[in-house]
Amino acid sequence: MTRLVHTATLSRAIRTVALALILLTIPACSRHRHDDKMIFHYNESAGIATLDPAFAKDQSIIWPCRQLYNGLIQLDEELNVQPCIAKRWEISPDGLDYTFILRDDVYFHKSPLFGTPDSTRRVVASDFRYSFNRIVDPDVASPGAWIFKDVAGLETPDDTTLIIHIAEPFAPFLSMLGMVYCSVVPREVVEHYGKEFRSHPCGTGPFKFQYWKEGVKLVLRKNPHYFECDEEERPLPYLDAVAVTFIVDRQTVFLEFLKGNLDFMNSIDAAYKDEILTSEGTLNPKYADRIDLETTPYLNTEYLGFNMEDDGVLLDRRLRQAINYGFDRRKMMRYLRNNIGTPGVGGFVPMGLPGYDSLPSYGYEYNPERAKQLLAEAGYPGGQGLPKLKLSTTSNYLDLCKYIQQQLGLIGLDVQVDVNPPAALREQIAQGKSMWFRGSWIADYPDAENYLSLFYSANRAPAGPNYTRFKSKEYDRLYLEARKCTDSERRIKLYHAMDSLVMQQAPVMVLYYDQVLHFTHKNIHGLRSDGMNTLDLRRVSIQ
Repeated sequence: MTRLVHTATLSRAIRTVALALILLTIPACSRHRHDDKMIFHYNESAGIATLDPAFAKDQSIIWPCRQLYNGLIQLDEELNVQPCIAKRWEISPDGLDYTFILRDDVYFHKSPLFGTPDSTRRVVASDFRYSFNRIVDPDVASPGAWIFKDVAGLETPDDTTLIIHIAEPFAPFLSMLGMVYCSVVPREVVEHYGKEFRSHPCGTGPFKFQYWKEGVKLVLRKNPHYFECDEEERPLPYLDAVAVTFIVDRQTVFLEFLKGNLDFMNSIDAAYKDEILTSEGTLNPKYADRIDLETTPYLNTEYLGFNMEDDGVLLDRRLRQAINYGFDRRKMMRYLRNNIGTPGVGGFVPMGLPGYDSLPSYGYEYNPERAKQLLAEAGYPGGQGLPKLKLSTTSNYLDLCKYIQQQLGLIGLDVQVDVNPPAALREQIAQGKSMWFRGSWIADYPDAENYLSLFYSANRAPAGPNYTRFKSKEYDRLYLEARKCTDSERRIKLYHAMDSLVMQQAPVMVLYYDQVLHFTHKNIHGLRSDGMNTLDLRRVSIQ
């Protein structure tokens, strides 16, 4: 084991030296216009599986689909609901009926399937009815079908009116309609291409499809007939094109960004984190004249979960609480994360949401003496008699889990870190085969209910997101009340009560609330950041 640690350390040192030598040869340059055309370049290391919004289940797909499609509503930088193709709407007093009035000046991208090679068609209400019905079609098998599980019916009395009936009040429903899954698509094009619509996209967005060689390059061109304008009535978007590459190696991506071959970089990798950031999480001063860094709280909670149906010792709440008190989150963030993010000493709901409790009634600051006391109360003084605890994780989080292992060892706990491939770990968690596991939850929509749904008993995995298999009649009662509550102040109070209850029962250990990092060159202007880590290129310009 010692030899392995030393080898890993040596390997990191060699990579650091190699990176430093390469950096010395890179001139301070940045990308400019190409023949008076503004082309925005970014890289997607994960690749892009599809350009069909019905399958936009992760960021790599969501980002290009955001450029190609629109929905009824959209979210602003503060994640407030704003008009998009729907110019206004009304919600019935009982919260069951949503009536949307659509713009009459929105057109699909040009396609020969509309009649001629240069023809298009106006978006009408029946296009949304078709698009939403397609999402819930079992033959399509869209992972976004859950959005409409409570929809009781759709009406389109005329071309500019869409009425959605839901079975019971659900306050977050309106914001859910801003998800990419809910984009409008044209029946003619979708049904012509079938499954190949994934590579023949047609939407209404600020950019239209131009070229895609999978694993090599994706090019989107400006939609000259886009319906939105800026505050000065100038047509959007400003950019002429978007080019996406698919370099897998993160260190190569970093070097391409420094050379100016990429205009934007999202987040960072451990391989170069210490090169571009200080220990406080700010931009290294040596790059200040070339690069801008914008940060914002990310709606992503990183945590460790306990299997509440496991028949082992972790069913004892005192032991789970002792583990929560037994490691220093603030030290972990400083030395392993360069303070990227916020220590998870509060509840499960992350910073950046109205349901986040800045003064939680129950949380876990580092308190080893309290941890030892709880161990003794549980019958394991100093960890004596306690069996080895297996913590399942992936290689990407091995450093954090090793840190937790070391910290808990100081209070007498013997933790075994079990490293798994991501797919294997997801399956173990879904099937309840991991007693203690690493997880994360990134918001699907900006409402605390999205996080608190992970502890509702009816959402038990694998059918739902309750991976800890937590059960509480009181929690379920509060959750159902909050779902139906249309009074925002009352609903937030319910959210706080639910979050506090979860933390007291400790089915999870919150590690940290994540942070969005957007790196751009100085000549890139207008790129917005928000808690959903949206890539909004409508107002971006290159000077």
